[in-house]
Amino acid sequence: MTYKKITSAICLMFGSTVIANSVSAKQQEQLEEIVVTAEKRAESLQKTNISILAMTEEDLEIKGISGITDLSSKVPNLQLTPHPNSAGTALLYIRGIGLTDDQITQDPSVAMYVDGIYVARSQGLASSVADLERVEVLRGPQGTLYGRNATGGAVNFISKAPPPGEWRFKQQISLGNRNRFDARTSVNVPIGDSVAVRIGYLKEKEEGFIRNLGTGVSRYGDKDREAWRIDALWKASSVISVRYTYDESTLNDTPFYAAPAVLYPNVIDRPVAGGVRANNVLPNDVKSSGHSLTITWDVGPRFQIKSLTGYRTLDNFQNQIFYANPVSLGNYPLLQNTGTTHQQQLSEELQFLGTSADERWKYVAGLYYFEEKGNADAITQTIRNPLNNVTNSLQSQKIRNESTAIFGQTTWTPDVLENRLHLTIGARWTSDSRWARKYQAFQTILPVYGAIVPDPAAPGGVAYGDKDFRNFSPSFVAAYDVNDSTNIYGKAVKGYKSGGYNVRAPNPAAFSQGFDQETLVSTELGLKTQMFNNKLRLNSALFQSKYEDIQVNVQADPLNPAITNIFNAGKATIRGVELEATALIGKGLVTTANYAYLYANYDQVINPVTGVDVASAYRFPNAPSHAFNADISYELPKTSIGLLTVNLNYSWQGQKYTQTNIATSQYIVGDYALVNARLGLAEIPGLKGLRLALWGKNLADKKYYIGHFNAGAPTAVFGAPRSYGMDAIYEF
Repeated sequence: MTYKKITSAICLMFGSTVIANSVSAKQQEQLEEIVVTAEKRAESLQKTNISILAMTEEDLEIKGISGITDLSSKVPNLQLTPHPNSAGTALLYIRGIGLTDDQITQDPSVAMYVDGIYVARSQGLASSVADLERVEVLRGPQGTLYGRNATGGAVNFISKAPPPGEWRFKQQISLGNRNRFDARTSVNVPIGDSVAVRIGYLKEKEEGFIRNLGTGVSRYGDKDREAWRIDALWKASSVISVRYTYDESTLNDTPFYAAPAVLYPNVIDRPVAGGVRANNVLPNDVKSSGHSLTITWDVGPRFQIKSLTGYRTLDNFQNQIFYANPVSLGNYPLLQNTGTTHQQQLSEELQFLGTSADERWKYVAGLYYFEEKGNADAITQTIRNPLNNVTNSLQSQKIRNESTAIFGQTTWTPDVLENRLHLTIGARWTSDSRWARKYQAFQTILPVYGAIVPDPAAPGGVAYGDKDFRNFSPSFVAAYDVNDSTNIYGKAVKGYKSGGYNVRAPNPAAFSQGFDQETLVSTELGLKTQMFNNKLRLNSALFQSKYEDIQVNVQADPLNPAITNIFNAGKATIRGVELEATALIGKGLVTTANYAYLYANYDQVINPVTGVDVASAYRFPNAPSHAFNADISYELPKTSIGLLTVNLNYSWQGQKYTQTNIATSQYIVGDYALVNARLGLAEIPGLKGLRLALWGKNLADKKYYIGHFNAGAPTAVFGAPRSYGMDAIYEF
């Protein structure tokens, strides 16, 4: 799709939306107001001065969104890409900002929260087991009001609290091709008038679409997941509530198939089977669990204290095989990575929220503490051409992280301009301490004899790192209510992410040296408006981010992707535009169109050895210049069989680089479009509480990459082919 076609499609969608609303403006129906908690207090999405896309419970059901991986085609400027070494790990990018690797010694650039609790390592998180009330995607640096600093943005999963005094039950069964079977069960049990307990259970199974011709599992990409959750709410008094949740999930998915590929613009066809030299392909084994305790105390009508305590653990085993085709590599694949990770985290956050008597001042202040401990063991096996010797890299890692913060934000509405001006100032002071240890040894396997011998020439040994980071991050927002339905704002905020250590460093000294923190200053201009008696909603944001000391991840050895360098290179600029339109065209007919433009460029990259600026040799990965999403939902007039609802979703994104340095600049995922649809039936006569739906995803059976990278040779991971099925949902 060319730029001209993109522009034409956007103009057509936005233009037809406005015309249609001018015709139907006399109707009484309005767009539903969306309430979010992005700034720690419940307020209208249209009054929240931040670029945010929120999806309600109804949106999530109609669009088939149950977890983080389902959001990628629904939110422009949000990218999810699989980690090359772990099918159970998704790397998140917002506005071109993300983390190209998944190491226990680094923090992600996009933070994830479940009911306000920060989740440092997202592997195994089955958020779909919760009854989600809303998903919020916040774009741009987050820090002033959030538990952990994030330079890219944040994704918040907000679950519905169990209602006291009510019995509720919900059962959803999904059946589909490739033997898909999903079952979600939720029961709300009232205990007296002040306590309620909701218990949820999830089972997901689906066969992958690529067979394994080697030994071990039958297919690549199988889903096999199980999770459960208990959610208890106690209304201790009229002013105090206590909510406790526990979740546990187990993922036994099989690895994705890393297909031997070619460099862009050439592409390969989607394979149906993997290589015969894949020996003993094992399923992943990921177990994640967590406790959270939230205590809310309404001290008075204008002052609230909230405590959020979280504790999570993760046990992760993964085994990924690359290039297992019948090439001249003996009995070994080109690259194989096997590893285990054990992690635990504890966090505590105190929030103080208040409003002055005249409501001209609103404020949020808080204290935050976070600690993380973990260890990881990994074996990476690579072929070393031209002798075809096999090298084993054995690693053992251990970490301890600690973070404390003080934050606050206040909004003042002065007695001028008819109380339409709102000035917000915020700040956060953060202290991070990171300690890490790595032991590494190398072995050589001689193919002729099969013997395993130490490799004394390789730079192994024990390395330590111990660093402290301090940061002060201010923010400022000026907002003006043009009228009761239109708001404009300007925002400036400093983003920060702590430094860390690189477990894939080429030698112990490079590991111990680590890398320093990175910062960026982001400015944003936004417009939020509703027109035609709230039948048309238009939101837009124009933003620019200026990076300093950006952390750059570079593959150090083209023949060995297990060796990388991370260094604070210099400066970068990211700028873009986000446009969103939602319109009630007629009774029951709602259209949504979202478009994002992104420009991301390295301004300065100083080679740490030569001191030369080599910015022209670097590219921003996972930052497509254009992305577009259109959605149409139509609720037909009620028929004799019930109420029919049709949803059609189209998403398109432009090509994107997937690796950083220009030596690998032909690792590109080309542009592609996906079409999804759903036909739902509710209010069925004689079957109260039952809803049925037929759905299809990737209806055009588009063959596309979701990953393209160097695993010692060009490698690709494919997106899922066409899938279809039906849902049955019963609740009372």
